[in-house]
Amino acid sequence: MLLEVKGLISGYQRGINIINGVNLQVEAGKIVSVIGPNGAGKSTLLKTIYGFLKPKEGKVIFNNKDITGYEPYRLPKEGLIYIPQEGSIFPNLSVRENLEIRLWNFVKNKKALKEYLDEVYERFPFLKEKEKVKAGKLSGGEQRIVDLGAALMLKPKMILLDEPTAGLAPIIAEGIYKNILKIAEINITVPLVDQNIRKAAEISDYMYILKDGKIVDGGPSGIFRQRLEHLLKDWLF
Repeated sequence: MLLEVKGLISGYQRGINIINGVNLQVEAGKIVSVIGPNGAGKSTLLKTIYGFLKPKEGKVIFNNKDITGYEPYRLPKEGLIYIPQEGSIFPNLSVRENLEIRLWNFVKNKKALKEYLDEVYERFPFLKEKEKVKAGKLSGGEQRIVDLGAALMLKPKMILLDEPTAGLAPIIAEGIYKNILKIAEINITVPLVDQNIRKAAEISDYMYILKDGKIVDGGPSGIFRQRLEHLLKDWLF
């Protein structure tokens, strides 16, 4: 397993836990979705895995290494990237600058930088077309693609995605899901949390249900495709 979460407990205030003893595993090269009703703790779980919240108990094992409580700035070097729901672009920088800036702390060689950039452009031709445009002038969906491209610049083993299509029109969200599948095709592991359980079930290999801060179910996504209507009714989506 590329990622193992063991007995994770975390929260924002002393004495109040949002995540209550979560255990989950993510196999390398797979798309794994964590779904659940609003307020279940899905985003909190990702923030705890990535070190934005320090766990009160439990462990996070990534690529056979205990990274529990690591500062977030250390994790890209380990091959782990996090893209928050609100995105992480620099709006006043061009698309190309947004891609290049992610690498400056790791790659100083201009030739190597160009090679990284060309690989991302090959994967996402849209970014090449818009490379001189300021990222802040792009649509919400286009900015998500910039985020994905910037993450790929670091050649990660895993990208954590927090609500990658939140607030996007369905037709635009469909494009984001297709790009997530493109990432998985090059053997990058993608755990994501999502409110759109229909699409999560469609693109995922494995799914977990988080409710009241606890994993209450998990299994291959095919199982959940058969139970979508029940889940939707239960959560009032």
